[in-house]
Amino acid sequence: MDRRTFLLATGAAAVAPAAPTPSTGATTVLFGDRSVKLGKIRPDPRDLWVLKADLPRINDFEVKPQGACRNDLCIPIPKTMAHGEWFNLSAFARKIGETVVADSGTHVWSFGEIPALSGSYLSSRMAPDFAVPDRKGRVVHLSDFRGKKVFLHTWASW
Repeated sequence: MDRRTFLLATGAAAVAPAAPTPSTGATTVLFGDRSVKLGKIRPDPRDLWVLKADLPRINDFEVKPQGACRNDLCIPIPKTMAHGEWFNLSAFARKIGETVVADSGTHVWSFGEIPALSGSYLSSRMAPDFAVPDRKGRVVHLSDFRGKKVFLHTWASW
């Protein structure tokens, strides 16, 4: 089942709090364009506990000592969110402001976009500051031009 079919079938009316998931039967997790079938979950009437080893297949995160990490981004997590080999995926989603839709009848959990990954500049329409050398080798920051119109042209040789 893909994300669109799931959302149409549930009517997207079950937006958080998450529905209970049984301990038996396969559970499917939808994230982005992925549909990941999980054979083993930890039973919990409110949350979806997945194996830490399954987390990279689900959303590219992995649990490290500094938190849940994806590339250079690490989000600190409380100790209550991880127990042994288990990770509370729905609690993590609530912590980072991610939308969760669950259907206990079909054992499908759908997770929306992760706000921390989209960046605040998308909602503020402010480009992030960066620095580049100009033709004379002087370092120029984009923030030097705040309040002025800027035409930024980029080019790559490949």
